This record gives sequence, C-alpha cells and structure tokens, in this order.
Amino acid sequence: MDLEARAIRRVSRRLLPLLIVCYFISYLDRVNVGFAALTMNKDLGISATAYGLGAGIFFLTYFAFEVPSNLFLERVGARVWIARIMLTWGLLSGAMAFIVGETSFYAVRLLLGAAEAGFFPGIIFYLTLWFPSRYRGRIISSFMIAIPLSSVIGSPLSGALLGLDGVLGFKGWQWLYVLEALPAVLLAGVVLAFLTDRPEQAAWLPEDERAWLVQRLADERRARESARSYSVREALTDGRVLAVAFVYFGNVALLYGLSFFLPQIVKGFDLTNFQTGLVTLIPAAIGVVGMAVLGRSSDRMAERKGHVAFALLLAAGGTAAAALVADPYAKIALFSVSAFGIFGGLPIVWTLPTAYLSGAAAAGGIAIINALGNLSGFAAPYAVGAIKDATGTFTGGLLLIAGAGFAAMATVLCLRHDSRLERAPAPGAQAAQ
Repeated sequence: MDLEARAIRRVSRRLLPLLIVCYFISYLDRVNVGFAALTMNKDLGISATAYGLGAGIFFLTYFAFEVPSNLFLERVGARVWIARIMLTWGLLSGAMAFIVGETSFYAVRLLLGAAEAGFFPGIIFYLTLWFPSRYRGRIISSFMIAIPLSSVIGSPLSGALLGLDGVLGFKGWQWLYVLEALPAVLLAGVVLAFLTDRPEQAAWLPEDERAWLVQRLADERRARESARSYSVREALTDGRVLAVAFVYFGNVALLYGLSFFLPQIVKGFDLTNFQTGLVTLIPAAIGVVGMAVLGRSSDRMAERKGHVAFALLLAAGGTAAAALVADPYAKIALFSVSAFGIFGGLPIVWTLPTAYLSGAAAAGGIAIINALGNLSGFAAPYAVGAIKDATGTFTGGLLLIAGAGFAAMATVLCLRHDSRLERAPAPGAQAAQ
C-alpha cells in the first residue's frame, strides 16, 4: 500500500468512528422531539403550531452562536471545544424531560440551540484540516451518515422508550429524553482524551505519513490562496458562500420538515408507537444508501454541482409527490425517494465552499453557511405545523418545503464553481499562479 493510502486509512480509522458516534448522538438528541411529540403534545396541551415553533426555535440561537463558536474552535482547537459542546448539549437535552408546557418547551429548546451551535460546522472544518480535497466527498458522507443512521436506529428505539410510560413515575417521553441524552455527556470525556487538533500534533501517525499529510494539505492551501485569499469578513459576505447557504437552506428545510413531522404522519396510518418507529426507519435506511452512493460518485467524477442538483430534484420531487398521494405504501415509497436525495445531497454541499476557502475564512464561511441554512430548521417546522392546524392536513406544508428544495436546485445549477480547485496539486508541487 502506498504512502498516501496508508495515511488516509490510518487517519480515517482514528477519527471517523468517534466523530460519527458523536454526530449520531447529536442528531438523535436534536430530533427525538419528533417521537416525544406523539405523547408529549397531548400530555402538555401543545398544539401543532406551538410544537412546530418549539421544534424550530432551537435554530434561532443555533444561528446566533454559530459563527462565533466556529471561530473560537479555530482558535482554541477542536478537542476542547467539541467536548464542551457535547457536555452542555447533553445536559440540556436531558432537561427536556422536565418541561411543563409551551413556555418551558421554548426556553429549553432555545438553550439547546445555543449549546449545540458550532458542533456540525466545527467538525466539517476539522475534517478539512485532516483530509485532502479529493477525499472530502466520501469522508463527509461517511461522517454525515450518522444523520440517517440516527433515524434507522433511533426510530424504533424512541418508539420503544415511549413504552416506559409510568416507570418510576416518569412519562415515556421523559424517559426518551433522559436516556438518549446520557451518551452525549459521557462522550464529552472521550472526545477530550482522544481527538488531536492538527496533523502536526499526531504522534500516532508514523513520521513519513505525517510529513506527507502536512505537506499535501499545505500545498492545497497555497493553491486556494493563490487563486484568491479570503479574509473572514470577505468569506462571510462572498456571493458564492451566500448562494451555498441558500442551497443548504432548501436542503435543510426538507430534512427537518420531514424529521420533525414524519413520525406524526406515519402514526396517522393507525399504527402503534413502536410500529411507527419501525416504518419511519425505512426512508432513513434509504437515505444511508443515498449518502454512500452519491458521495462516492461525486468523488470519483470530481463533480459536485450536478450531484447536488440531482439529489435536490429527488428530494423535492419525492416530497411533493408524497404530499399528493393518500395510499400509505405509496407515501412511504415516495418519502424514501425523497430521503435518498435529502441525505445524499447534504454532504456534497459541503465540498463546495471548502474548495476555495481555508483557515479562519473556511471556519467562518462554513459556519455562516450552516447558520443561514439552518434557519430553515426554524421556518420549515413552524410553517408545516401552522399549515397543519389551519388545514387539518400536512399536504400544504409538504408542498411548501418541496418548493424550497426546487429553489435550491435552481440556485446550485447557477452557482459559479471552479472545478479545478477540486483537484489537489501533487505534494511539493508549485502552487498555481
């Protein structure tokens, strides 16, 4: 095995499993409110509109603290900052078990958003410090596979935990919050002990592999900066960064519009809570396939825009079609098509800004894309809930988020993107002039 292959394999085996587990727990703690709502809303008298607002309000503080958090991570290092994020979000996610109505629901979700801000973009930035550009499609796909996996595993688990209703005087939804928050608190210590901030500090890498990786990443950084060197301020206001943020906004609208409401849609098929969990995992499982297939295809072809546009076409088209059919089997099939696109496109979006940003500018640019994009995590659930209360069905809400997906598809097709920056220079090569 050659030097490059050995280095990438060793880094992948060292970092990816832990990061995937952390993101799995993060996403599970973020969206388990969708399953808790099956019984929590009735117990606490929370309407569909209030639930949608509370589910989405998380993203307001997430937005406010995203960029400062990522810039702070770039300065102090990922190891300490990610451990801090995990500890605080774990404690606050567990605190959801003790809400008593709409006001406390909103308050804890706001605090949870502030606590978790910076985790995902921090990891994306961290991966750019360890993996050359030609590997990022598959690496980010491997990391983000935690999103659909959290539904594949978490859906039946959450449905089963609701069955603990009455144990030790706790409601089932309270047990769900407490037991699914505990791993985040425990993993904070693991992150602190196990992560390494940069390749230069990796004593666990053989010297030849470490030297190759440091040189390769330095060559790529010089190539990007020779094309144009961005300051943090320029990155935050660059047209391409804002366009990618809009693309991500549409993708995330589909992601959270479904994640927060799919359990309720499936429950409407007259299923038990546990059966709802089993059926809900089907689209998520197809999403795992979408991430693997599209991520590898994008890296193999060194092509990003077309893959993102195709994924958004499937995501938006599948959601719109599912909104218009009544048959439960057809709905699940179409939601599965949608999930293939939603999850398959998410990681490839993140290869777009990392092709031309580096250093603090990359940290800030990635954070602003994630922050602006995740505002749809507030808007989409609130809109879907409000439309459900007004019309009695989810049809209008699903069509609305499908429209956001189609708009994102049109935007990415118009995005100016230099594909030459996807192809890394050879180690030691002269940077492009």
